[in-house]
Amino acid sequence: MSPRTGASYASAGVDIEAGDRAVTLMKQWVRKTARPEVVGGLGGFAGLFDASALKGYARPLLASATDGVGTKVDLARALGVHHTIGHDLVAMVMDDIVVCGAEPLFLTDYLCVGKVHPERVAEIVKGIAEGCVLAGCALIGGETAEHPGLLGADEFDLAGAGTGVVEADRLLGAERLRTGDAVIAMASSGLHANGYSLVRHVLLDRAGLRLDQHLAELGRTLGEELLEPTRIYAAACLALTRATEVHAFAHITGGGLAGNLARVVPDGLHATVERATWTPGPVFGLVATAGQVERRELERTLNMGVGMIAVVPPESVTTALATLADHGVDAWVGGEIAERGDRTTGAELVGDYAGG
Repeated sequence: MSPRTGASYASAGVDIEAGDRAVTLMKQWVRKTARPEVVGGLGGFAGLFDASALKGYARPLLASATDGVGTKVDLARALGVHHTIGHDLVAMVMDDIVVCGAEPLFLTDYLCVGKVHPERVAEIVKGIAEGCVLAGCALIGGETAEHPGLLGADEFDLAGAGTGVVEADRLLGAERLRTGDAVIAMASSGLHANGYSLVRHVLLDRAGLRLDQHLAELGRTLGEELLEPTRIYAAACLALTRATEVHAFAHITGGGLAGNLARVVPDGLHATVERATWTPGPVFGLVATAGQVERRELERTLNMGVGMIAVVPPESVTTALATLADHGVDAWVGGEIAERGDRTTGAELVGDYAGG
């Protein structure tokens, strides 16, 4: 009988060399996100950001947010597409930060995998880096953790934490809203990264659709539709605050349009959004029909075609719409702010969708 060899990290399923190679491959993408305030490079124990850049602020407020992309990662794994999911991560974090008017500064990511495949890890980080460039923030560090036994060899999850800054007297939010303000809706790129537990259950489990199945109503395969990256609004929203007066933003994520808009509507006021001002994309109708999902359930789970809301005074509408158009964001006046009266909620959708 041959003598037993000693246990090692590798025999337990963790490949240190593969992790080192993944870091080497991702460095080129991380460098593309560098801002002047970033100190040092990838590989240190902590990411460094020169806070002296904030000396120009009278009273800088740091804004922080953390998020993941939910079960959308399972679709990326199933399809073997890893370069877009990072856009979703940046959008979910940085579009939360920009809501208060803050400029995104930097992001750190956490990638947990069952087994490190260096090229795959680099593809995921590439997507995160590309998203950071779109949001204007730096990717200053992160962690790739290998968890054999906890996750399958092809399974992974990712999360991120971001930081931004806003001048205290330019902080946006509920206290700025006034009666007569316009509610401007910004089009989503699709489902974004919310509600995928419902979407997967309805389309894959109940309807039995395949990810590689071409659907005429979508004009592409189901998998391509479901992996459409979440739109990153940060740059457009900041441009809007520079171009005209903005009172509030609302990022439309879990909870739907009315639920998220209500978070920035103060007591005494009410936001009404007219469904007739837009037509939700076909994927929303597909989910509704395939799962016989009631409209109320759809609207509190999915964005229904609106990924961000801006609340502006009426005199800012023309400039706001032109600014968003200049940044490639389709937008329209979807409603207004009024006295709450006897309404019990801060926001509601009324009427029927155009063409629906």
